[in-house]
Amino acid sequence: MQASHKQRQRPRGEALQEKVLQTALELFSERGYFNTSLQDIRKAADVSIGAIYHHFKNKEELAKSLYVNLLLRMETDIQQILVRETNCQQRYREIVRFLFQMALDEPKTMQFILSAKHQEYLPDEPPICSSRPFRLMRQVLEEGMQNGEVRQMEAWVATTALFAGALRMMILHLDGVLEAPLADYLEETLACGWRAVHV
Repeated sequence: MQASHKQRQRPRGEALQEKVLQTALELFSERGYFNTSLQDIRKAADVSIGAIYHHFKNKEELAKSLYVNLLLRMETDIQQILVRETNCQQRYREIVRFLFQMALDEPKTMQFILSAKHQEYLPDEPPICSSRPFRLMRQVLEEGMQNGEVRQMEAWVATTALFAGALRMMILHLDGVLEAPLADYLEETLACGWRAVHV
């Protein structure tokens, strides 16, 4: 007897992999890595456990793939800013504007990037501050010092002075601490960071 209705179509291939990664991102951000199992991800994504294992050997490999993909996206966007803008202050402004917007548009992504203790479960990955996007942020300061836009100082000190306040404001936003929308703090945050380093 022929079925009276079509079976529900489940995602396959890249679409399935993307759904699993997005579901893992949501659960890791909400519950943490260690409080999320592959069965939790399977259930929330409404896929079979075999489908997950087809793409990822284990939960650590899934988390690594998610981490690498998110940092690659972030790196690509920052690279575009560095190509588009030429002076240190404008690069800084556009990077912070981009990061604030990402925190507003994709809070779970930024929660995972900024707040998760990745080295506890991805010991072979470099610390977040040594990842490519953050090294590009340091490069902005190094080139700013070479061009005379930024005072001469140790590069990590300069990078921390310029960007740490903005990153902290994003964490406060993600934690629900700020009384006003994150965007309301953008200009003051930018001004504070720039005053700390400019000539």
